[in-house]
Amino acid sequence: MEAERLWWVGASWIGYFLIHSLLAATAVKTRVGSVWPRAMPAYRLVYNGIALILLPIPLWLAATDPGPYLWRWSGWLGWGAQFLDAVAILGFLWSLRYYPLGEFLGSAPWRDRRGPDAGAGGLRISPMHRFVRHPWYFFGLALLWTQDMNPAWLLSAGLTTAYLMVGSRLEEGKLTERYGEAYRLYRKQVPGLLPLPWRRLSREQAAALERAAAEEKNLPLGV
Repeated sequence: MEAERLWWVGASWIGYFLIHSLLAATAVKTRVGSVWPRAMPAYRLVYNGIALILLPIPLWLAATDPGPYLWRWSGWLGWGAQFLDAVAILGFLWSLRYYPLGEFLGSAPWRDRRGPDAGAGGLRISPMHRFVRHPWYFFGLALLWTQDMNPAWLLSAGLTTAYLMVGSRLEEGKLTERYGEAYRLYRKQVPGLLPLPWRRLSREQAAALERAAAEEKNLPLGV
């Protein structure tokens, strides 16, 4: 019975990730734009809405009869896990000031009647992006792996981690195409998901890469 339940947990996460990736694919957006051009300004908004509507399904399956604990953080490890949770939440909240939330959520293209990628400007390397290329993914991983582990949550955390690793690679292919050699240099100097103290950019180095990307692709400097 436990194997069957875990099968449903895994299948729900894989289905969720496949739908999420499919809707994010350039080919799908291009197809939707050719068939329903008037719908494109709302594409990002609908995309995020579908993600929020579907997310409770795998979460509910993972939380329903999750099985015995495999391990629990206790003592000083428990305090450390809670500290990391707090740092991840505060870091996420602080990072919001450096993201164009209207573009990310999809409300700006919808209000202005533009396409889902119309707001993309120049390369922007925020303070957190000087230490890790995907700070939100890093914060999410910290929250995932600092929880007490049962079979359902371990499977969920493992599949989510794999998805973020693959998804970040696909996303960076688009970013490299958009920003060119400057982004290739950025990838070589800054880790993708886990910060490493010896691999980071100074403020001056980040600004130089922003200028290089703007000059190479004739884009406006990071906004």
